[in-house]
Amino acid sequence: MKPFMIIIGAVILVALIYAFCLYQNNKIDITYYTIKSKNTEKGFKIIHLSDFHSKPFDKVIEIIEKEKPNLICITGDYINDKCKNKDKMLEYGKTLVRLSPVYYITGNHERRLENFDSVINELKSIGFNVLLNEAVENEYCKILGLDENMADFEDYKARRSGTFKYKDMSPYFNELEKYDGFKIVLSHFPENFEGIKELNYKQYDFDLQLSGHAHGGQWIMPFVGPLFSPGQGVLPKYARGCFGERPKLIVSRGLGNSEFPLRLFNHPEVIIINVYKE
Repeated sequence: MKPFMIIIGAVILVALIYAFCLYQNNKIDITYYTIKSKNTEKGFKIIHLSDFHSKPFDKVIEIIEKEKPNLICITGDYINDKCKNKDKMLEYGKTLVRLSPVYYITGNHERRLENFDSVINELKSIGFNVLLNEAVENEYCKILGLDENMADFEDYKARRSGTFKYKDMSPYFNELEKYDGFKIVLSHFPENFEGIKELNYKQYDFDLQLSGHAHGGQWIMPFVGPLFSPGQGVLPKYARGCFGERPKLIVSRGLGNSEFPLRLFNHPEVIIINVYKE
């Protein structure tokens, strides 16, 4: 084979790989869930977004405009720990707020920011309902947003080895339990639902937990499933999908990437939850 043919073949191969990677990282999947509950007086729609990692997706805006949700819940890592694209994400957030009320919690990336307080204040100033271990009530439900602050890289090692000391979130759940309507918990870390022992969240009285963080396991391999998540390790259980009945956990595969730049068979995800009166 002549050298120029080899070069052309190599260029075509690289271009195909590049196009494939772009598709894997940018083709958005929409996942629908339906919840019937005796705790809601009227139906409502939630859009659950997670782990933007400072990447504004125009397609997400189009989906929200079409679906017209009553609430948008963002479960952390909206801005990455390098504060990349902060101004773009603030402008993007203004668009989200114009479309629907936004309820937001921090992830491990925001918690690693040196300018954490100023970023949080900026998110509040554009209209985000920032929930740091506090609950707010609206006409549809009550939402508890947890600020677990499990951001240090040493925390990951301790969680995988079983030596991490989890925070006791019971005071916040006990307050939430006084509410009679539909109750939502926003937690960045899905494994805290039932994967930890005495302090798991599943033991409390609420309806729905929304979480992210695991990025769907980053790579999802056929017949194997999600491959890896920080804090859960290899073959993570709580990387995507839903768990339980009431309370129910729904885990977003997220939208952006953090340190590892490629998703494989694991497209960015927008979750749409329709809640109906039982």
